[in-house]
Amino acid sequence: MATFLGEQLDFIYFFYGLAFMLLGAVCMSGAGGGAREESWTALGLFGYSHGCLEWMELFALVVGDDRYFALLRFVFLTVSFLFLLEFARLEWARLGHGIDVTIYAPLIFPVALVALWSGLPAANVVARYLIAFIGASAAACAVARRAQNLSGDGRRFLRFAAVGFALYSVAAGLVVGPAPFFPANELNARSFVAVTGTPIQLWRGLLGCWIAFSVWSIRQNQLALELASRRYTDYLRKQFGWTIAAMAAILLGGWALTNYLGKIYNHSVVMEARGDLALLASRLGSETDALDAMARTLAGTPSVRAALQTKGPSTDEEATSALELHVDASGAEIGMIMNRSGAVVAAAGRRAGMAEARDYARRGSFTEALSGASARCFVFDRTRGVIEYAAGEPIRNAVGDVVGVAQLVRTLADVEIDLIGFEHAYYLVDPDGVVAMTNRPDNMLRPMWPLDATQAEAAERRFGALRGRPMLKREFVDDIWTSVNDERQYLRRSFARGGGWSLVLATPTRELFASRVLGIIVTLLATTMTLIYLVGKERRLHDGIQMDKRLHLQELARDLGQQAVTDPLTGLFNRLRIDQALASEMARAGRYGDPLSLVLFDVDFFKAINDAHGHQAGDRALVRLADAARALVRRSDLLARWGGEEFILLTPGSDGAMARNAAEKLRAAVERLSFEDIGKITCSFGVTQYVDGDTAETMVRRADRALYLAKLNGRNRVESVLESDASSNG
Repeated sequence: MATFLGEQLDFIYFFYGLAFMLLGAVCMSGAGGGAREESWTALGLFGYSHGCLEWMELFALVVGDDRYFALLRFVFLTVSFLFLLEFARLEWARLGHGIDVTIYAPLIFPVALVALWSGLPAANVVARYLIAFIGASAAACAVARRAQNLSGDGRRFLRFAAVGFALYSVAAGLVVGPAPFFPANELNARSFVAVTGTPIQLWRGLLGCWIAFSVWSIRQNQLALELASRRYTDYLRKQFGWTIAAMAAILLGGWALTNYLGKIYNHSVVMEARGDLALLASRLGSETDALDAMARTLAGTPSVRAALQTKGPSTDEEATSALELHVDASGAEIGMIMNRSGAVVAAAGRRAGMAEARDYARRGSFTEALSGASARCFVFDRTRGVIEYAAGEPIRNAVGDVVGVAQLVRTLADVEIDLIGFEHAYYLVDPDGVVAMTNRPDNMLRPMWPLDATQAEAAERRFGALRGRPMLKREFVDDIWTSVNDERQYLRRSFARGGGWSLVLATPTRELFASRVLGIIVTLLATTMTLIYLVGKERRLHDGIQMDKRLHLQELARDLGQQAVTDPLTGLFNRLRIDQALASEMARAGRYGDPLSLVLFDVDFFKAINDAHGHQAGDRALVRLADAARALVRRSDLLARWGGEEFILLTPGSDGAMARNAAEKLRAAVERLSFEDIGKITCSFGVTQYVDGDTAETMVRRADRALYLAKLNGRNRVESVLESDASSNG
């Protein structure tokens, strides 16, 4: 599990950053003014900055890292946790426990001091201890305290958020990078992986989602309470489920796509590594195979067999001559002919001293060749720091018995020189896993994998003091995808002939992460588009419901306003509306000089009608009269019930004569009408016209005077009173 998730670290960093970007978006989408929203803004800034930090970690993993970029990431880490601490401080301030901002100084100062004194890795650890742990813990306590003041869904969501902050305080504030002090040397990211098999970044990302969705629920609950719409509340609950399901599906699909793209690159890396390793083995084999062949021919040379079976100057001289010929032809540094007891019969080569020859005989492949097998072995020469290859062959007599051993030894210095410029790192490793030859000098004499005490002691006898800690966590046989010196690499191993030695090729996999980035980008785009759609749909619904409520209130206001100016019996405008209209029309007439007239009329002998037929009959007569009058007046005229059985007609654009004609037509039409239960009724009309200086009161008074004249002159008639002609006309 740990190996698999280690290969997914790029996607885990992406998911980690995305979770906190989502937290930032959720908090900032509803942040406004006031103390209540300042804390959400601080939490949103924490989400954005921490999300950027994790995506910078992804960038460093894919593209590479340097000290300046590491410094930038350290700054982002510290600032993001300060935003988290600020959120906690503001939340406690809302609860009535004000904490001064000067609290930051004793927390930041030790972090800066450690950064200058011990470097960024140690400062990163201290920042997590002093700022992240304290900030997340304080946030958890503050949110839990706020939950006590609420009930229902609000309390439940706040409690979820508090638990998320508490768990995050442990994951981000206590599980830190390895450092040479307690507790970072015991509880750290490496020990966490060793115990759980999962990287801590995965859990931090999951907790980021926990907090983000908890805060989202809190914000949506607030909106639902403010909007007070059952439809909106139901939609938010469904949207929450849709969002989680959509995010899970997109992330799983994105992870599958990313892995698919990675597998394509993996295949190309494996094929390239096979070719490179075959090339290395071929170069090494060009040296060793030639030496093997020369050792076989040397062992089969008759003069060599004769020297071991027949003692004499001539046979020794012939054997030495053959040995020198084979040494020169193979490029060996030393060649030896040894009898069954291990005594050197003949030696040749640049290092053919008898003492050295005897030393080679003791440490070489003598015993294995004496048993009748071809012996091959690599030997590290501590004095010169070079690898030597020894090829030993049994020398047999005529009946096939082994009578001695022929051995040729040469260094691999030419191979090492040729491979210095090889593109990828290679390692020639002894059977215990010690690097004996490589084109990476820093890893020379370094264990490839951990050695037990016996192996380490034997290795130190062969090589001297070993360098550094093991490069890998365990030995591998064929190939492995792993981290070497904190860099992801693909290692492939091929065993060489000669005592369990092997060639290991290390291929960097940085391009692997680059190829997987395409899947990550597709996942990011899909996530962004989905969130935009879901949030946009929610906003449209929110705005639509608000608009519906606004329109309903406006319609209600219009209804109330209409009722305020409408006579409930006849449905005509009432006295309030005519007062408003009269004032407006008189102002227009005074400004532009347009004519304006007013007609006041009432039902003749209405009291007698009520007395004779009852008030209900009288009311029905008024409704019938109003309907008839409404049908006869112009659309620009304003007809209203003035009170009781009195009606008023305002005629903009009509002078007194035109208004009198209109009143006469209305009088005649009423006279022809038949009313239920009553029969015929008549009306009297008074007409006046606006003149400069008039007020509503003076105009109505003149119209009332004209109506009085109509009553006085016999009723069922129209009379006019104008300022210039106060006498009756008719």
